Amino acid sequence: MFQIFTDLATWLIYDLAGLSSDTKLGSALHFFVEDTTKIFALLIVMIYVIALLRASLRVERVRDFLAGKTRGFGYVMASGFGAVTPFCSCSSIPVFLGFTSAGIPVGITMAFLLTSPLINEVAVLLLLSLLGWKFTLLYVLVGMFVGILGGIFLDMIKAERWLQDFAKKALEQAQSQTANSSNIDAAPKLSLKERHDFAKDETLDIFRLVWKWVIVGVGLGATLHGFVPDGWIEAHLGGGQWWSVPGAVLLGIPLYSNATGVIPVMESLILKGLPVGTTLAFCMSTVAASFPEFVLLKQVMQWRLLVILFILLLLSFSVVGWVFNLFTPFL
Repeated sequence: MFQIFTDLATWLIYDLAGLSSDTKLGSALHFFVEDTTKIFALLIVMIYVIALLRASLRVERVRDFLAGKTRGFGYVMASGFGAVTPFCSCSSIPVFLGFTSAGIPVGITMAFLLTSPLINEVAVLLLLSLLGWKFTLLYVLVGMFVGILGGIFLDMIKAERWLQDFAKKALEQAQSQTANSSNIDAAPKLSLKERHDFAKDETLDIFRLVWKWVIVGVGLGATLHGFVPDGWIEAHLGGGQWWSVPGAVLLGIPLYSNATGVIPVMESLILKGLPVGTTLAFCMSTVAASFPEFVLLKQVMQWRLLVILFILLLLSFSVVGWVFNLFTPFL
């Protein structure tokens, strides 16, 4: 399926540029070209297809739908919606504000916010090709489970009291109003051209947001693949010690990537001998617990809620890493 990208990289780097596959530079550049072209192609195709299917879906309708359901159903639906929306954590912030303004409980909103950057369509396709369907299914289920549990916990501790004043006021006002289901208009029927235009615009908008992070992620992956000495990562974090998982999580915090850009990094780490669970914990921390995301979240949350969310994420990713390291031999 992906052989065309391997052949293109081989022609550009080894045949045209004349670099040798035995050199670190040649190996790193081949990895970079192959994975960049592969991810860009998948990114464009998958975002377009999903956008085409979602052409008549409005965020307002999703908010109204979730607001009228029970909490348990709301957690699952919000996490599922986060799993199929190709947003990074940063671009999910406006949706977070929209959910809050609609009066949806903070826990349900956070189930969406936590799941959205962890799971996307391209990541699922690449993991499927890299590690198989069992691991990919487990990845999706774990990502949703983390989002749902995080949402439940934040509702239990009444996290809405630690929103910034403007967000808290918007939430309280929306929740105090009587639900009015009559204002939900039926979704308009769009022509094929209108759906195509919508999908094209959304593809371009999202691609503009994430392409640079794909370059960064693939660049880091290529560096790991080509220049890190064989055995170095395995020797330092690959022994399966309990502390290697939280250590990988802490290592990933200063970095930032979206779920698409982090896949080539994951591929390189696994090829270098890092256990799958440790690799997954590292990659999850770069996506959902990075400094840039928390800078943005500070605009809508007080410090106490940010600290709670940060600790919750670190613990969740560590547990996920330990579980995957334990069960990977059986997958």
